[in-house]
Amino acid sequence: MNEVDIKTALNQMLTDHKNEFSKAPFPSYQQRIGHLHALKALMLENQDELISAMSDDFGNRSADDSKLGDILTTVSGINYCIKQLKKWMKPEKRHVGLLFQPASARVEYQPLGIVGIMVPWNYPIFLALGPLTTALAAGNRAMIKMSEFTPKTSALIAQLIPQYLNNRVSIIEGDASVAAIFSGLAFDHLFFTGSTNVGKMVMKAAAENLVPVTLELGGKSPAIIDDNISLHTAVERLIMGKTLNSGQTCVAPDYILCPKGKADKLSDIMETTFKTMFPTIKDNADYTSVVNDHQHARLLGLIDDARSKGATIKSLSSDTRCEKSRQLPLTLLLNVNDDMTVMQQEIFGPLLPIVEYQSIEEAITYVNERERPLALYICSFDTQFQNKLLKETHSGGVCINDAAMHVGVEDLPFGGVGSSGMGNYHGIEGFKTFSHAKAIFSRGRMSMAKQLFPPYGTFMHKLIYKFFIR
Repeated sequence: MNEVDIKTALNQMLTDHKNEFSKAPFPSYQQRIGHLHALKALMLENQDELISAMSDDFGNRSADDSKLGDILTTVSGINYCIKQLKKWMKPEKRHVGLLFQPASARVEYQPLGIVGIMVPWNYPIFLALGPLTTALAAGNRAMIKMSEFTPKTSALIAQLIPQYLNNRVSIIEGDASVAAIFSGLAFDHLFFTGSTNVGKMVMKAAAENLVPVTLELGGKSPAIIDDNISLHTAVERLIMGKTLNSGQTCVAPDYILCPKGKADKLSDIMETTFKTMFPTIKDNADYTSVVNDHQHARLLGLIDDARSKGATIKSLSSDTRCEKSRQLPLTLLLNVNDDMTVMQQEIFGPLLPIVEYQSIEEAITYVNERERPLALYICSFDTQFQNKLLKETHSGGVCINDAAMHVGVEDLPFGGVGSSGMGNYHGIEGFKTFSHAKAIFSRGRMSMAKQLFPPYGTFMHKLIYKFFIR
């Protein structure tokens, strides 16, 4: 189809959803729970097929990376919503001051309507069905634009969704031109996960229809190692967050801030640990490939650029590059500087620069001089060190003595700040993101409001001003 036909088809799809939503604008608890159970059944009954499709799309996607990063996280999120939904749907009683008595006040969370969800390639199941989970819990319908870089996964989801959720959710495939049209549709809310640059374009397109947006972006998430913690412990706490999905994770540690003089020892420990996890890289089913040739070439280009500008490059495996399988070993970059491209943009792959710092103040300044990251990782058992970093830096989320695991904790909001995004989802924050908090002020048969009627200047007006304007 040409661009005009695609736009017409998508607009008609959106119109159909809006018409259906208008027939049942507030799905019952039982209906929403039914949708969540159907989504869970989709995951559990098709787990092997989903894992296989993702592996085909990546060239090799570790089955355990898929289970941990896509299957477990999605199912856990659904289970949490099922458990909490009744409580979330209850109206919230709010305080009414003396001036407005007698009356009552409450907040009811009303479905927004039709939610658009734009999905990246790195976790194509979790980042499609995770937002969908809370959108359905909030009572919405949805249209999901899958990534063109995971075509088999996208096609499988497009096949499965109608079988489990009928016409409540539509799946859209296609390239960037389709995504551009999708982002300009008049949704009731648009949810985007992807790069900061594309996020700016999505927000601009959504603004044409005053569509509210949630942007889940990325950035350079630092890991800061305290001088007083064992480097062995620090590596154990950080390395899984970097090697999962071969670093193709928005919350993967992007660079390490290491105490002065410890970078070499840190790199040696990391090498030993990595080789224990992955004795070989080439054709190792446990080690996920870089998703496509373009991304692989981009990462190799970052290495070559850094080397040419004075960085020391240390691959943590003798199986280097592995062009055929695109299995790129975790690669450390030491003696880096800001002129290197690897220090200017989100890495999104198995490259890890190490930067030394002299004092905690220097580390804080280094982080704060850059765009606010999606996550910050603190390796320290010193609460004073932890609290200083928590209070004096900004980031979307934080892990203390761990990395990336906060994403899987469903009762924590997930989202960025500044260039790493806006808005939150997961848990009750997701429910509220996809709901309108409707304020309801209610009076009964008795009302004192007429005491405020003009003409002004009466004793009652003076008494009210005396007691309430102070």
